[in-house]
Amino acid sequence: MNESASTPQAYADAAWRLFWRDELPWLVAGAILVALVLWRVLHDGRRALRNTILFLVLCLVAELAGAVLEAAGATRSGTLVRGAAIVATGLALIRLGGLALFRAALPAAGFAAPRIVEEVALLLAYIAWGMLRLRLAGMDLGSLVTTSAVITAVAAFAMQDTLGNVLGGLFLELDRSLAVGDWIRIDDLSGRVADIHWRHTTIRTRNGELVIVPNSALMKSRFTVIGNPDRREVRWRRWIWFDVDLEVPTGEVIRAAEQALASAEIPNVAGEPRPDCVLMDFEHGYARYALRYWLADPRHDDGTDSAVRVHVLAALRRAGITICLPTHVIHDVRETPKREAARTARETAARIAALRAVDLFSTLSEDELATLSQHLVPAPFAAGDVITRQGAVAHWLYILTRGEAEVWLEAADAPRRRVAVLEPPNVFGEMGMMTGEPRHATVSARTDVHCFRLDKAGFEQVLRARPEIASALARVLSARATGLAQAAVQAQADAAALAHAQADTLLARIQAFFGLESGQNGARRAG
Repeated sequence: MNESASTPQAYADAAWRLFWRDELPWLVAGAILVALVLWRVLHDGRRALRNTILFLVLCLVAELAGAVLEAAGATRSGTLVRGAAIVATGLALIRLGGLALFRAALPAAGFAAPRIVEEVALLLAYIAWGMLRLRLAGMDLGSLVTTSAVITAVAAFAMQDTLGNVLGGLFLELDRSLAVGDWIRIDDLSGRVADIHWRHTTIRTRNGELVIVPNSALMKSRFTVIGNPDRREVRWRRWIWFDVDLEVPTGEVIRAAEQALASAEIPNVAGEPRPDCVLMDFEHGYARYALRYWLADPRHDDGTDSAVRVHVLAALRRAGITICLPTHVIHDVRETPKREAARTARETAARIAALRAVDLFSTLSEDELATLSQHLVPAPFAAGDVITRQGAVAHWLYILTRGEAEVWLEAADAPRRRVAVLEPPNVFGEMGMMTGEPRHATVSARTDVHCFRLDKAGFEQVLRARPEIASALARVLSARATGLAQAAVQAQADAAALAHAQADTLLARIQAFFGLESGQNGARRAG
């Protein structure tokens, strides 16, 4: 210890000379100014700012304590403490500068840097400051790097998972594949990205859970980005599944399900694209349907799914449609002779009623109708199906019992023409069964229809037993053929009138284009 530093005042002067540097007041004043500006600008980052300022004050206190130890004669300990404090002070100032750059300056310029970019930039700045401090202390950095090559390789191998997480986080942010606020789904996990750090990404689920996912796992696996409802409009298609008995017409189920959402006001269900219902499967003894709608806010998926199911179930019940039993329920029905006879009687009565309702079979007796009913085959068609094609040869007829069908006449030199809309009870295709002639018109299903089909072999038994029926049938067929022929003549007349009108129009356009005079005007001028 020097004699000149033997008094307390001498200790204090020596410690102050070791502590004080010419750049220190500028650094402290700048830090205070930046801190005051950031405190007014930042709202979410005030906690980080407060911790940084507190750390800076502690570093300055530690630097002063090291200077005091060195002045008191503990040169080695004081130098070590003061050097470490100077390094820590530089880290605190770098952290403060990072807050000013990434939390205030860049957002004010319209560029919001990802949080992981801030963290990596600060990490590189810390390393650079540490190497600079070692260089100022007289250490040869080249020899340090050369001698520590093996240690660096071992550390890199041991930290490959950590490096993978860091690089994964950087790539996720730089290529904009993931952003804070996005709603994502990973396997069975669904939630919103809360933050992306240098090592992991945090996802907050609807249950309030904060799930930590390593960034390397996100880079290696597949995840679905649904969207950010706070930044742009989100449309997420949802599927509501339900099963209905195969006996229920498909069109009725689809209409009931679609109308349930079209007429209801359900929050978070988007109006466009419109919901639709599709038949997805019918392999397990029932028809499986999917009602697909577009969800406007992914945060309310379960609640909106529940509301849609409630509306669909109510609509199906209003339409008299029952949801199928679960597939694991065994429905054991034992067909007793009495039950079988009752079922057969109901089916026979329905078929006889269908025959009796059309004028073609009005002259048949009850026994003949009962005999004929045994040859009827159910024939359902979906909307848009072509039931019979004009010109085709088919020796059977159809009895329309439910739905609507359209009759079309097709001509080679004119567009096809709809001549009739058939409603139940009705019959068509009778000429093909009775005379073997090709179909005179095309019949298509306007809606879902249900028909019974009767072929020549089935009707032949009744006709041979009472041949006089043929004359009555001939009169009915003649009236039907006359009406169809009149419609065909009218269609041809309309086609000829249309062709004549089109010719006149084309002539007028040609004359106008070439500046020619019509024949009438030319005759007047010649006179």
